Amino acid sequence: MSRAAASAYEPRDELFLWWLGEPERPLFIGELKTVRSLRGVSLVYGDEWTERGFALSEDLPVIAGQEFLPRERDTAAGAVDDARPDRWGERVIRFLDKPSRLSLLEYLYFAGDDRFGALGVSTSEEQYAPRRFGPLPVLADTETIAELVRQVLANEPIAPELKRLISPGVTLGGARPKALLDIDGEQWVVKFADGEPTDAPLVEHASMTLAAKAGIRVAHTLAVRLTHGHAVAIKRFDRSAAQRRHALSANVALKAAGETLGYPELAQLLRRRGTVTADHNVAQMRELFRRMVFNILIDNTDDHEKNHVLLVNDALQYELSPAFDVLPSGQALGYQQMRVGERGVDSTLENALSACGQFGLTRAAAQREVRAVARIVGGWRTHFSDVGVSGGDIELLGEQIDRAFLREQREAFEQ
Repeated sequence: MSRAAASAYEPRDELFLWWLGEPERPLFIGELKTVRSLRGVSLVYGDEWTERGFALSEDLPVIAGQEFLPRERDTAAGAVDDARPDRWGERVIRFLDKPSRLSLLEYLYFAGDDRFGALGVSTSEEQYAPRRFGPLPVLADTETIAELVRQVLANEPIAPELKRLISPGVTLGGARPKALLDIDGEQWVVKFADGEPTDAPLVEHASMTLAAKAGIRVAHTLAVRLTHGHAVAIKRFDRSAAQRRHALSANVALKAAGETLGYPELAQLLRRRGTVTADHNVAQMRELFRRMVFNILIDNTDDHEKNHVLLVNDALQYELSPAFDVLPSGQALGYQQMRVGERGVDSTLENALSACGQFGLTRAAAQREVRAVARIVGGWRTHFSDVGVSGGDIELLGEQIDRAFLREQREAFEQ
C-alpha cells in the first residue's frame, strides 16, 4: 500500500497479526484489538496458529480463544509491543500521515512492512495486506534524507514524492531521526544527528567499533559523510538473507518472564532459554557482563531495556543480538537504566562485580573481564581520533568519560 493509499485508511478497532519469518509465505497469527480502558492492544490467536504456531513471548502461551491483554497502559500484549514504531517513527507518522486517530493500533499499522522483527500488521485476516512504502532508498539518497529529516524536525512541508524516503518502523526504543537504506542488496538503518553538541553519528560509529575491540559483538556500522557532519548506517540484524528473524526486546522478554529489568536477570534468562549448548550459554552471559561494564566505563547511561535484544531461533531458544545504540550519553548520571548488581543501577564496577555469579562468572574471572574492557576503554581517545572524531568533540566527551568518577574506576583495573 502506498502512502497515497494509506491516506484512505479509516480508524478501526481491529487489525490482524501475521508471521513473516519467510516473507513469501506469510502466516496468519491472530486478531489485534483496541483495549480502550488501557489505551492498548490485545491479541487473540487464530485457530490455525493455535494448532501449529508457538508462543510469541512467554506471556502469550498458545491458548485458543483467549484474549491476551497488555500488561500496562499504552502498550500492546507481549511480543506485539516490539512491533510498534519507536518515538521517531511515531513522530514521522504524526507529521507525514496525519491519521485521524492516534491510537496504538494506528501506530502499529502505519509502521509498515519494514518494521523490526518478523511480525507484520495487516488490514485483512485473509491475506497479508500491510502498509507498504515502495522501493528502499539507496546510499546515494542519504544527503536528501538528511534534508528531509531536518524538515520533519522543523515541521516544514515535504514534497509528496519524497515521503517514501523516510520509513517510521525499523528500530526499537529510539528517538533519534533515522531511515532505512538498501546498501548492496541488504537493509541498513541510517541514523542522523538531532541537535547534539557533538557529531553524534560519528561518535556512535567510534563507540561501536571500540566495543568490538573489547570483544563485544556489535552490529556492523558505517560512517556516512554528509555536507555537515555524518550519519551512521547500522546493518540490520533482524534480517538474514530472505528471512526475517523473530526478536524480543529485553523489555518484553523480562516482563514476560516476570523478572526485574536488569542485566543479571537478562543473563539468567539467557541461561534458562538460551541455546542448549552449555558453552554457548556461558559465552553469552559473559558477553552480557562485558557489555554492561563497557556501558558503565564509556558513560552510556541510555542502556535501557529496549536497547538489548534477544533473537529467537527455530527451536524457540534465545540468543543475544549484536550490540547497538552504544555511545556516551554525556549526562554524567552515575546510574544505568537497568539493574547492575546489589547496589541497584549504580554505575560502578564494584556493583557490577557484586552480581558476577549471575553471569556464570567467579569473582576472579569477572575481574579479568573488567580488566580487559578497562584497558580498551582507556585508549578511547586514540581510537576516536583514528576514526575521525574531531579534537573538540573528544575533549567534550572527555569531560564525562574521563571525569574522576569513571577514570579512577577504570585506572584501578588498567594495571
